[in-house]
Amino acid sequence: MKIYTKTGDTGQTGLIGGTRVSKADIRLEAYGTVDELNAQIGLLAAEELKPEHRMFLQNIQNLLFTVGSNLATDTTKTEYRAASVMKAEYIETIEKEIDRIDLLLPPLTNFILPGGSRKSALCHVCRTISRRAERRIIELNRTYEIENKIIIFVNRLSDYFFVLSRLMLMEEQKQEISWKQPK
Repeated sequence: MKIYTKTGDTGQTGLIGGTRVSKADIRLEAYGTVDELNAQIGLLAAEELKPEHRMFLQNIQNLLFTVGSNLATDTTKTEYRAASVMKAEYIETIEKEIDRIDLLLPPLTNFILPGGSRKSALCHVCRTISRRAERRIIELNRTYEIENKIIIFVNRLSDYFFVLSRLMLMEEQKQEISWKQPK
């Protein structure tokens, strides 16, 4: 298989189903942002992490391929492939992990600034890209109907990365940086 096909040289690309669209199409912006999130998670997973964190992150990466495939499918031309279907159980898995981590953390009493350690900061980058991906998907939903489970899943990811950022600091025995009113 060749890496370059030259089919995109004119600024067009193909969706699943064969429809050709501009590379500036909102669909590409949405699933491109999901791809960016996946790459950033890969950077986080490359850090020295506990095996259970790395495995959970890699599972999220696999699920982001489901999201991307879903967003890249032109349902007027073809049905979703099995690998493109978001299942409620995937969302429940994220929610259970958020709840598990949250029980380990001290109560949040103020806003915290991103940072404190490299791992925590990387989690915050993942969180903000998740939020951007969610905004792009919601924008896409104005024109093309997107399964609600896709939106919910991406929304949960930002929550997951927030609690994971706090857990990273706790595991590294580093302090959260509290927001302070500027002087």
